[in-house]
Amino acid sequence: MSRIASIEALPLRISPKTIWTFVQVTDADGRTGTGEATLNAREADLVAEVARLKPYLVNRPAEPAPLDVPVPDGGVVEASVSSALDQALWDLKGQREGKPVWQLLGPVQRRRVPLYANINRRTVDRRPEGFAASARHAAAVGFTRFKVAPFDDLTPAIADGEAGRPLIDAGIARVAAVREAAGPEARVMVDCHWRFTETSAERAIDRLAELDVDWFECPVPENATTVAELVRLRKRANDAGMELAGLEMATAPSALLPFLKSGCYDVVMPDIKYIGGFAGMLQAGSLCRRYGAACAPHNPTGPFCHGASLHAAAALDGFDLLEHQYDESSLFDRLVSGRLPEHAGDASDLPSAPGLGFALDAELARELRA
Repeated sequence: MSRIASIEALPLRISPKTIWTFVQVTDADGRTGTGEATLNAREADLVAEVARLKPYLVNRPAEPAPLDVPVPDGGVVEASVSSALDQALWDLKGQREGKPVWQLLGPVQRRRVPLYANINRRTVDRRPEGFAASARHAAAVGFTRFKVAPFDDLTPAIADGEAGRPLIDAGIARVAAVREAAGPEARVMVDCHWRFTETSAERAIDRLAELDVDWFECPVPENATTVAELVRLRKRANDAGMELAGLEMATAPSALLPFLKSGCYDVVMPDIKYIGGFAGMLQAGSLCRRYGAACAPHNPTGPFCHGASLHAAAALDGFDLLEHQYDESSLFDRLVSGRLPEHAGDASDLPSAPGLGFALDAELARELRA
């Protein structure tokens, strides 16, 4: 059994507003596995957590935990690093066995993974025209499902007052531009990033219903005190023809349970970077199926999160759609040696090479080190 020889955290500067953080595990046979731990504005904490764990993990077996072992809940930094380590160890396992990870995760439920395009981060021009241009760009390569986060600078503290009104109006105008550019048959999803109160979210739902929005995501903060609000907002959204989605920052499958049991969401969005890697993602999918929620993994960051999410989607219970971080940077493709799976229209093939199916370009990573 091969053992861990070294572990390294790699924060890479992708754009003035974006750093993607990867964790690499090298085994005693010289193979390297990679996972993604991207966590905005917490890069130094991620590096420190990897440094803290390194003495405990070097020389231990380079094997991931079994998929049925419960994932402990904890802080988001610890969860991000442990999730990335799990991805990297599965990458190594697949390389050793000469199989793509999805073949090792259990019964294959799908070989094509439906995607939607998150066009928000490519949209530097935040005018409605900029959002419309991004929607047309994604539509030109075959996407028919689009997500935006249009409510820039809004916070719950101002959402109900005069200061919030123009920010909400601006967000609605951006969504209207995407709807017009995408056409009446396209699916349009709106991510709120927890910027609303219950009252302001209700008003936004009513206005977005006029634009035939399909999906309303993360309207209010997610905690024990907002469960009842979320249940009411789900009913409001459903009555308006929308699904309510959320829980992208859950750090263990158990963290989903209070929301699933209460019926807060139509769609639950575990992220393989935070939920506990492959084990956490598959356990989250089983919980979603048990409680009747669709599972649509959150995936708005770098290529290794995308690749790992594709592998997980092949085996995921209750699977709906996979988010695809569309065209923020050409580095998404250039950072990997080998090729990410091609998407045709708005669905992707699974990776075919052993492990995750691709590796980090070491020379480019050195240039981008943050």
